[in-house]
Amino acid sequence: MDALKLVALDEQDLRIVSAHVQDAVTKVGELEYLPAVKRFVVPVRRFAWEVKSSFFRPRNERRQSLLHFDRVLGVKTSGIRREKTDEVLSLLAINFVPIDPPAGLIELVFAGSGAIMLDVECIEARLADLGGAWAATSRPSHGA
Repeated sequence: MDALKLVALDEQDLRIVSAHVQDAVTKVGELEYLPAVKRFVVPVRRFAWEVKSSFFRPRNERRQSLLHFDRVLGVKTSGIRREKTDEVLSLLAINFVPIDPPAGLIELVFAGSGAIMLDVECIEARLADLGGAWAATSRPSHGA
């Protein structure tokens, strides 16, 4: 499977990126805000939802990927204890809330009521796989 590389420049693009990082995991200590270059960096181990599997051949993969947002003016967190650097966060979704278009808030929603709000000039996000895949021990489930 080829390495995934996506760019998001509007809400529709961001929804596609969000779908690809659903159930990605990262650690609190890996999150990094670089105010001098207006960038927020999220290294993730994403579940490769695009990999086809079948009943007789389940293929659950994770890939080391880098998600980053540019034109970030500020970052706020809720429900995330930044001093717990080894705490694992599971990313559920990425949303955009327009405030003064094209500016707005990009919300990263994590399992367990954690969230990160990025104050952005506009949507500018990139997701790129950095290396090979490895077998995931299970497939994330979102039972109703």
